[in-house]
Amino acid sequence: MTQLETSMACLMKIFDTYAGKEGKPDTLTNTEVKTLLENELPGLYGKIFLKDVNKLLKDLDFNGDGEVDFTEFMVLVTSITCICHARPTKK
Repeated sequence: MTQLETSMACLMKIFDTYAGKEGKPDTLTNTEVKTLLENELPGLYGKIFLKDVNKLLKDLDFNGDGEVDFTEFMVLVTSITCICHARPTKK
């Protein structure tokens, strides 16, 4: 597999690992998203305030069902990736 294919498979596996522990098997509850962020992005999660995470979760819930589906999860991951990519590098 290419690096991109491997990355895509990893994203799907991570979503599936955390989804459905509390709610529906194909969505993440707010608690599941917070647990995912704490475990999978520990270096970044500490820099995100809880109120910011709660606002982000509300903004991500495009369909208003109170949970994060895979499309909404991908918007979260993409947004965080873009923010990280835009940071100036240390020289």
